[in-house]
This record gives sequence, structure tokens and C-alpha cells, in this order.
Amino acid sequence: MKPETTSALKAAGLEPDATERVVRSAIAEDFAYGPDVTSASTVGDVATMTGEVVARQPGVLAGVPVALAVLDLLTAGGHAGGAAVTGTALRADGDRIGPGDAVLRVSGPAAAVLGAERTLLNFLTHLSGIATSTRAWADAIDGTGAVVRDTRKTLPGLRALQKYAVRCGGGRNHRMGLGDAALVKDNHVAAAGGITKAIEAVRAAAPDVPLEVECDTLDQLAEALEAGARFILLDNMDVQTTRKAVLAAREYDGVKLESSGGLRLDNARAVAATGVDYLAVGALTHSSAVLDLGLDFTS
Repeated sequence: MKPETTSALKAAGLEPDATERVVRSAIAEDFAYGPDVTSASTVGDVATMTGEVVARQPGVLAGVPVALAVLDLLTAGGHAGGAAVTGTALRADGDRIGPGDAVLRVSGPAAAVLGAERTLLNFLTHLSGIATSTRAWADAIDGTGAVVRDTRKTLPGLRALQKYAVRCGGGRNHRMGLGDAALVKDNHVAAAGGITKAIEAVRAAAPDVPLEVECDTLDQLAEALEAGARFILLDNMDVQTTRKAVLAAREYDGVKLESSGGLRLDNARAVAATGVDYLAVGALTHSSAVLDLGLDFTS
């Protein structure tokens, strides 16, 4: 990839080598059976053409550095016939955009630009959809002090990109994998023989790893707090019960609370207003609709 693309990925908090592997895989899917026969047949050796990726609906942009990586790697892979397909960012990730806004300019041989179109748009529309959804949640709870967070409910291979899109939309990331934080859930509790035993087991095995404990009831919350847990996931508690949980937890120093389950945009603010610190929303990464963006030739 070009040095400037690598720099843009790093600035976005994306690991260039990991992003390159994902992008190469996506390009390989499109060219696994040979060159782009449709474009080669219809536009042939047309000289350099320019197009712009344009928003068809309002939303939040995410994925521009990834789109630039698509162009770099398509060129490097020889799919542009020895020429270069180049891109110029017109808007930045995290920007709110509206219908008609151009976000990226792409130039190169017409057949090569068309060959890059779908892969480039797949990343941009998907990641922008996540950022747009996240922004809607962030706006819904703005001023409450709570923050929306994602989960590990991500598409295989796309976790880093999807979680990046959450950040673009104003959300924060939960753990990236199974080793950077511990989350004691119901099956762990059952296997360990209780919440206290599960907490003790994790603390003994990984004392320096952040620990969060899922609690379904106020009794479980009380046990977890007494056992020393200071990060609690309140699972599927209604607003009234969540409010009681917050009051109980504030009797202990340094407790962080995260609400999960049954969350919707129309009740997000009420849940956030109970005093929880985070709202965990798996739908950000597993159910967000794509943002409609299209590539239009300009010359």
C-alpha cells in the first residue's frame, strides 16, 4: 500500500497489515475466476476516467482509509493493467453526510475503476452503516453521561473494521477478543459453581486482566460486589430494576455498570438516565443496515 494509505490506517487506529489481509481477501473473491469480463467488454481500453462516491441518504461516514487500501492493492495486484487507480478523500470518517455529498474521488482506467467499485463500496456502505447506527444511539443518550458500546457479535474477519466504525459513530469498544478482558457470564458461573467462585478463579488465573461480571438479578449483583467485582453487566433488567441496581452499586467505590439486553433506541435514554455507565448494543455490528452510497462517473 502507499505510505499515505498506511499512515491513514494507523491514524484511524487500524493495523495496516491486518487491514491489508482483509482487503486482499475481498479482492481475491472478485477476481478468483478471472478478470472483470463485463467491464473489459464494454469499456475496453477507455482512457482514465474519474468518478465520485456519493451519498444517497444521510448518515455518518466510515471506511475511507479502507477504500483507499482497496485501490492501492487492486493496482498492486495488476488488476488495473499496469496503470494506477487512485483515490482522494473528500470527507473524513466520522463526518455526518447528506444525500448528494461526495466522499471519495476515484481515478484510473475505466475498467479498473469499475473492477474496484463493488469491493470499495462493500466496505464503505457496511462500515458507514455501523457508524450511522452508532451515532443514532450516541445522540439518543447524549447528556446522560452514559456511552454506547459494542460487543463481540461481529462478522468473522471484520471485527477490527466494525469496531472502528463504532468509534467513528461516537461509540466505544468493548473487548477486542477473549484475552484482553474477562467477562463472566451465566455458563461460566454454572461451571465454576457460583459467581464468587467464578470471580475468584479468574482473579487467580489472570489478576491483571479487567474483569466484568454478568448479573441477571439484584441478588447476583450483591454477591458480585461483595466478591470484589467492580465492573458489572446488568443483563435484561428493566428500567426500575436497573435503577435499584445503580443505587446498590454506588455504595461501593469505583463500580462501573453496563446495561445489556432489551435495549432499543426508543428506550435507550430512559435506561441511560438510571445512571449506568454503558449501554451494550450488539446490534451495532450484527444488524446495522448499510448506508446507501454509489459511484458516479464525473468525467
